[in-house]
Amino acid sequence: MNDKPVVIDHFSDLLCVWAYAAQIRLDELKHEFGQQVHINYHFVPIFAVVEKRIGEGWQDKGSYAGFGKHVLEVCQQFPHVEISADVWCGEIPKSSANAHLFLKAVQLLEQAGEISCDGQSFCEGRSLFEETAWRLRQLFFRDNKNISRLECQLALAEEMELPCDRIVELLHDGSAMAALCRDTDLCQEYGVAGSPSYLLNEGRQKLYGNVGYKVIAANVQEILNQPQHQASWC
Repeated sequence: MNDKPVVIDHFSDLLCVWAYAAQIRLDELKHEFGQQVHINYHFVPIFAVVEKRIGEGWQDKGSYAGFGKHVLEVCQQFPHVEISADVWCGEIPKSSANAHLFLKAVQLLEQAGEISCDGQSFCEGRSLFEETAWRLRQLFFRDNKNISRLECQLALAEEMELPCDRIVELLHDGSAMAALCRDTDLCQEYGVAGSPSYLLNEGRQKLYGNVGYKVIAANVQEILNQPQHQASWC
């Protein structure tokens, strides 16, 4: 049996409803496997240019209102998520990239040990970074907030008791941008085309989209059970 944790590279876009609905699967993975899995979080720029993807891409299907209706229909399949009836209406985010940049700054603080990686009592088993990412998704899908705005991001940081001055410093000095660009490089290296995507076994196993929890868990279990230095059959 493999005694090393299974590394899962998770790629998502904050504005992707499928990734929002799939958060419960990541939580269950951590609950079931504990220290046997390690999740690396990356961002893929699916909604980097919202006007092109929705404003133009959905022009013949109702534009933003039509896309909002589609998102509501998707969420009807997942009763565990909360969704605003006005999603994708009102003040529309220009890009998911701003929110991704903010989260890379938070992630860098966690990696440097400046904030806890174990989470707090209000994090429900998530790290501070994971909880911040989840709450940012909630702000958009549940509360209909424009999470591309820095003031929205920093208000959440204050609520989470994160060091706003350090976050802004990492945004200003290019550190967060470098980390986000690295995510983009990884998307190209691994051929990640959508959100959410799960890469296991150093990219040899790739799961994409609305993948059921049992499928993800089976892939993890296969890697855990295989002898070291032996190719997976999964």
